[in-house]
Amino acid sequence: MNNIYSLFIKALAGGALAGISLSEGNYIFMLLGISLLWPASKNPWGGFCWGAMAILWSHKWLLSLHPISWVGISTNLSLPITIFIWLFCGVFGGGLVFIWSALSGFLAPGRLQFSKLENKFIYAVLLSTIWGLSEELLSRGPLFWMGVGPSLLPQDRYLAGLARWIGSGGLASIHLLAGWWIWQLSIAFQTRKKAKKFIILGVAYFSLAHLIGFILLLDSPTDSLEKVAMWQTNIPIRQKFSQEEINALPSKVNRALTEAFEMNASFLIAPEGTLPLDRSKIRDFSIKFLSGGFRKINGSLRSSLLVFNRGEESFSVVLDKSRLVPLGEWIPALPNFLKNGLSAVGGIESGNPSRLLAWEGPSFAGAICYELSNGKAIAKAVNQGAKWILVIANLDPYPISLQRQFLSIAQLRSIETSKNLISVSNTGPTSLIKSNGRIDTLLKPNKELVQLVDLELNGKKTLYTLISDLPMIAVILISLICVLRLRNYG
Repeated sequence: MNNIYSLFIKALAGGALAGISLSEGNYIFMLLGISLLWPASKNPWGGFCWGAMAILWSHKWLLSLHPISWVGISTNLSLPITIFIWLFCGVFGGGLVFIWSALSGFLAPGRLQFSKLENKFIYAVLLSTIWGLSEELLSRGPLFWMGVGPSLLPQDRYLAGLARWIGSGGLASIHLLAGWWIWQLSIAFQTRKKAKKFIILGVAYFSLAHLIGFILLLDSPTDSLEKVAMWQTNIPIRQKFSQEEINALPSKVNRALTEAFEMNASFLIAPEGTLPLDRSKIRDFSIKFLSGGFRKINGSLRSSLLVFNRGEESFSVVLDKSRLVPLGEWIPALPNFLKNGLSAVGGIESGNPSRLLAWEGPSFAGAICYELSNGKAIAKAVNQGAKWILVIANLDPYPISLQRQFLSIAQLRSIETSKNLISVSNTGPTSLIKSNGRIDTLLKPNKELVQLVDLELNGKKTLYTLISDLPMIAVILISLICVLRLRNYG
């Protein structure tokens, strides 16, 4: 009975540490949290508790949705709906780790085979890469996925450099192995076994990984340069659709365009959803203008990235949002009071999944809001010729903790593809990230600003953009064969 209590205490403590790491940006907590995941996963319900706690802590920003009366939800329903969404995410995360824990028990070799450290390591490699590949696949789904991989950033950019070979999923696998190593060290100390060789090997492996990542980040070429203006609009979402803000928008747009023109910027970028459907009072652009906005096509509403050329009244090319926010922008046919979802512009339809946009300026891989979490789609656009990455978002009314998570993912996308990334968001983060993942410019959040930055362009393709998940799939197959042979031998 005491062992069961100990297991669940480790599960809850480890999940809390992982959640703190994801929300506060301290990846040491993630390593400690994962080191507690391994013993907790001996019981699938221990894994469930770990996953649920990690998600509930790291996604507590969801509670900032309340109140949602501004989208037509009654005050009495607002808080219960918000809490339900938060708890649902926690249960979903817990369920995923429950499955992983059950799989670890199913694949575990016999006691005799586990007596050898190299056999334990093969087993740990298999489970770690399964976790990493699962994160990659989940990041392509409908939910905003903040997995273990991005938690390295911004603190350990050199180890994150390995993402140029193995992507975010590969980094998650390395995290799982690092946590397993810490767990094995704790077992060695508790049983008074000699751990000197194990410590030396672990330190050597992770030092080598840092060195390789550092070398990979050195290869960050620049073919050409563009001067770009970023406009952080700072229009609170709960005020955005008030008549006062609607009337003030044309003058705000003109003022930002004038500032960008006086800075000699090649073009100005504005956040997601800046321009309304009715743009009759917003015209005569003095420079090229890339802005989030809305459009209708065949009667359906789209959230889009609109490109306006100088002197033109209508957009020339467009990139529609492909991944819609469940419950926020899209919801299945349910009772009429939720037919538009939990947003002021609900009922949006998705666009083409391709993230490549070719226009008069340098072609780019575009992501609208949490499409950023899909590294595969962005890597594909880079492989098709994108020379930089543009992310537009609106993270209001969520707190700074979500901005930190968003920025970590943005850094990782930049490293994976070796591309400069510009992120322009309503209240932040608005930033320029260099192709080696270094944050070059970061505007102060919750303040309207127009900032000029030097955008470096290149046509380089990384190993990750070329072969994506193949290294992880290969490792899973090889380690699975080894583990199955151990089971058969037992």
